[in-house]
Amino acid sequence: MSPEVFYWLTIAVKMAIGASVVIAATLAAERAGPLIGALVATLPVSAGPSYFFLAFEQDAQFFSQSALGSLLLNASTALYATTYVLLSQRHPFIVCVPAAMIVWLGSFFLFSHFIKSGATAALLNIAVFAVCFMLVRRYRYARMPKIKLRWYDFAFRAGLVGTLIGIILLLNSVMGPIFTGALAAFPIVFTSMMLILHQRYGGPACAAVMANGITGLIGFGIAAYVLHVSVLSLGVPLALTVALGITVAWNLSVFALRGKLRA
Repeated sequence: MSPEVFYWLTIAVKMAIGASVVIAATLAAERAGPLIGALVATLPVSAGPSYFFLAFEQDAQFFSQSALGSLLLNASTALYATTYVLLSQRHPFIVCVPAAMIVWLGSFFLFSHFIKSGATAALLNIAVFAVCFMLVRRYRYARMPKIKLRWYDFAFRAGLVGTLIGIILLLNSVMGPIFTGALAAFPIVFTSMMLILHQRYGGPACAAVMANGITGLIGFGIAAYVLHVSVLSLGVPLALTVALGITVAWNLSVFALRGKLRA
């Protein structure tokens, strides 16, 4: 297979995977509630395929720096989701998402400019997530109205998400390791779910999914840090496997703990 064919094939696969998971996450939120939708949405559906295909092209040093970029972006994504949650209680989509995106871009610019080590990035994540969790915890519960879904709802969602992922992946080819890791962790699933759920159910219902997503993002942050510090010693395949296992184990643990607390 020629490199050009392989490149476009990887983009098509990642677009299809991302679109499928966003559909699954929105359906989970609609049918099973905000927590389940958030836990599905915070699985590494964008970062996972991106890192997998990068493994064929880049060395461990590149991966270590890319993971640092993902860790920094994770803190920015928490601020992005929190800003949306707070604004969406009273404001329309056209106000909430652009304002949240400005916070996201501004914070990542500052983080990437001043923070250069994994330890400092980890401490940043701890501080940011502690504040964000306290701000959004009261908005985690909302009932999703029952709406009958038709085939074109799924087609619209898949097309929207696939297009957004394709744009990001095309930009990915001209970025360095830090920004490659940031683009891999771009909140494509959150943004797509905001567009879909906010329009269908209103701001507070969509905000409940994003508020629960703050908890799920903690697992991704842990995985990104572990990948950053371990990939040079473990090698790319094993370090990626460990990082993926951490995200899945974290989300399953959150789900199990929430079930026990409710019981």
